[in-house]
Amino acid sequence: MPGTIHETTSILGFDIGGTKIAVVLGTFTGEILDFREFPTPASEPFETAFDLMTSTAHELLDSSEKKGLPIPTFVSVAVGGPLDIAKGIIYSPPHLPTWGGIHFKECLEEHFHLPVYFEHDGNACALAEFYFGAGRGAQNVIYLTLGTGLGAGIILNGRIYRGTTDLAGEVGHIRMAEDGPVEYGKAGSWEGFCSASGMVKLAHLRFPDYWPTDIKPTQIMEQALAGEPNARMLIEEMGAWLGKGLAVLVDVLNPEIIIAGTLGVILRDLLLEPAREIVKKEALTQTAQACKIIPAQLGNDLGKISSLAAAIDALR
Repeated sequence: MPGTIHETTSILGFDIGGTKIAVVLGTFTGEILDFREFPTPASEPFETAFDLMTSTAHELLDSSEKKGLPIPTFVSVAVGGPLDIAKGIIYSPPHLPTWGGIHFKECLEEHFHLPVYFEHDGNACALAEFYFGAGRGAQNVIYLTLGTGLGAGIILNGRIYRGTTDLAGEVGHIRMAEDGPVEYGKAGSWEGFCSASGMVKLAHLRFPDYWPTDIKPTQIMEQALAGEPNARMLIEEMGAWLGKGLAVLVDVLNPEIIIAGTLGVILRDLLLEPAREIVKKEALTQTAQACKIIPAQLGNDLGKISSLAAAIDALR
């Protein structure tokens, strides 16, 4: 099949996050032809979101057809776990609590009458960067989502690693300390220390009189980038926690590259340099020296390209 995929064959992609959903028309070369986005109705039943996704997809396809863009022949989905990737069943991801036991692949196949490919969102981002971004040319790559939550996509010897039950990469669940911000259902989890949601809780925990519980992560990051001392101190602490977790991954998996998603792209060295310093101290010298820790390269297009990644990877 890989030899039969033409560069202009298009894919209908869905990138489903806890904050927004993107519906994308793209190609097997990672080109975004057109897209639509809307806020995720995370507290509503799955059926509400599905109706929005399909109606938005039809609007996109109608518009694309008028522009003379190619009609998609595959559907591709990137969504948070836990999920059964082969069957396309979603089991209540933390940021989509109403999506319990949803046979999403089956719903999409019945609606669009096209082959549907699924991937965990962390894996999908890893594949997008592997094929088209910062991971090009490497064989052993870890992508960290570092967004609302914390997950990882792991590529070993050029192939995505999903684990026995498709749960490889749920690194945010690792307990880093006995106490700390509660994320992923666990106090002191890595996600509690190294995610946008955890950032707000850590900020209030460390500076309760300075930051209220309803402060937005973007506000904290803007302050840190502007040089505000408390915000910089907070981000540096997050970077240290990030490094402690990365040192374990570096020693266990010996990657060439660790790619940092959203927070790494926004905060760059302010977050990543403390992490690199901890990895140098904590990991084996040879593994640490062999691994680059860098921001994701695809920028605002990463989520859109990752929506296409399940089909791209399956059909190559």
